[in-house]
Parts: sequence; C-alpha cells; structure tokens
Amino acid sequence: MNYRSHWTKEEIRAIHDSPLLDLVYRAGSVTRIYHAANQVQVCSLISIKTGGCPEDCKYCPQSARYQTNVNATPLMQEQEVIDLAQEAIANGATRVCLGAAWRSVRDSAQFDLVLKMIRQITDMGVEVCCTLGMLTESQAKKLKDAGLYAYNHNLDTSPEFYSSITTTRRYEDRLKTLDAVEKAGISVCCGGIIGMGESIEDRIGLIYMLARRNPHPESVPINLLIPVQGTPLQERQSVPIWDMVRMVATARITMPKAMVRLSAGRLERSLEEQALCFLAGANSIFSGEKLLTRPNPDFDEDEKMLKLFGLTQRPAFAAL
Repeated sequence: MNYRSHWTKEEIRAIHDSPLLDLVYRAGSVTRIYHAANQVQVCSLISIKTGGCPEDCKYCPQSARYQTNVNATPLMQEQEVIDLAQEAIANGATRVCLGAAWRSVRDSAQFDLVLKMIRQITDMGVEVCCTLGMLTESQAKKLKDAGLYAYNHNLDTSPEFYSSITTTRRYEDRLKTLDAVEKAGISVCCGGIIGMGESIEDRIGLIYMLARRNPHPESVPINLLIPVQGTPLQERQSVPIWDMVRMVATARITMPKAMVRLSAGRLERSLEEQALCFLAGANSIFSGEKLLTRPNPDFDEDEKMLKLFGLTQRPAFAAL
C-alpha cells in the first residue's frame, strides 16, 4: 500500500463502510507494514493551565462560558510541571504533552516559561508535545528552537459541522495554525472527536481533511465525547464501540504512517473494546489518572492491559 494524500470522500466512505471484520483485518495488516508489531506508545498529558478559556466549544468543560465543575487555575509552577513529567516518564511515558486552556499563544513571560519547561523535559529524553491554542509562525519557530517535538491542534470534526460545535473561531484558523507548525518543522498532532451529534459524513469529512494533508499528521488522536454536566453536549449518549473501531481503522488505512491514538473516553470502555481498537490500528494511548480534566485509566491499569495483550512500549523518537 502506497502513502498518498489525494483521497476522495467516496474512497474514504467505502473504507469506513466496508464489512467490519474485513476492515479490522485490513487496518491491522497496514499497521504491521508501517509500524513495529505489538508496540504501543504511552503518552501522558499534563494540564499546565486549566479552565477559564474564552472559546465556546460545546464539548469542553474548560470554557469560561459554561458552569462546570472545572475551576480556572493559573499557569502551574515550573518545578511542579517538571516533577509531574518525571513521574510520567518513570511510569513508562515516552511522550509528555503540555496543555494550556488558552485561545491562542501570547508572547509573554508565561510563554517564555512554557519554552523553558519544554527544554527541560526534552532533555529527559522523551518527545514533548504541546497544545496551547492558535499559533503564529514566529511562535511556532520559538517552540521548535526550544526542542518541541510535536504540536497538537485538533480539527475536532468536519468543516461543515464545525460551526455547530464552535463559533468563536473558524475552521480556517485551525488550518492556519497547522500550517505554521508544519512550516517550523514540528510534527503535527491532529485528530477529532466522535459522539457530538455529527453524521457519518462529518466523520468522513474529518478523515478527509486529515488524510489530504501532505505530509499526513504524525499523530491522529481519536477522542470519544465525554459528556460533561454544564456543557451544551451534556445529554449526548455514548456512541457504540463499532463507531470508534471504524474511525480508528479508517484513519490507519488512509494515514498508514501516523500514530493513531486512543484518547478521551477510554476509561468507559472495556478491555475487550480497547483490544478491538488495537486490532483496528490504534498504536498509542494517553495514560495517567487524568486527561486534562477528565478521569482516565492510570499507569498501573494500562501496564496490566498492555501485559495482558502482549503489547510492548514504543520508545521515544522511534519515527526518526
């Protein structure tokens, strides 16, 4: 199978809708062509600045517009972040992600402090990823110079459904940030969320936007919506695991070299359901008791799961 970035929506839909067991087999076969078999990367996400975001993303408890159980906190102290990173690395994480609930990065003492954190954690021998909101090209260059390996900026859904979820920024703003990240030579981490009320066509549209990028994103997180009390999507029912399996497999087949990450919503899924996702091409997880503000399987649980499945941990910088 050749790497390509000229997929059509019709081709992607045909993959997505193919018989489920055939789809899982095909995706698993693609994984073994492009990645070490039975190897999964363990990532850890540290929320270095929580809540108080001015955006109106309907799924997000960190929005200042909604009354949720998330309290806004200032940027964490440098040593606290370093200590959490060291703990995550000791527990097997080979990628440490730093997340701040900002609409966009501002050139400030806070940004300078984040750059300092990146340098220190990179020196520990792991991949460092950040998700800080929208970026300019000059800010992306500063992140690259600090040693940043990857930058996460999710598209969330299709261009057509996006305005139903977020109105405080445009889809084009998201794409502009991805372009700035790419131009700086930083790996792109970009995925989306399912279960927000989108159609199958919207899910295809998301994959289409990702798989048409050249190069493809280095990592593609697939999130299951976690409905949070106080947000506009609080009443959404969870989608069947088959929906997740189809999205993981479609991402794997269309973007064969990408790390496909099981992200939010994993805690609510059984070991059997997670095993299906690994069979369908997922080869990365976020581990640790919290994923930003939501509960997540802790390192001990995940270590037992990986051992049960016979999966080994992917080392840092394996893609280089």
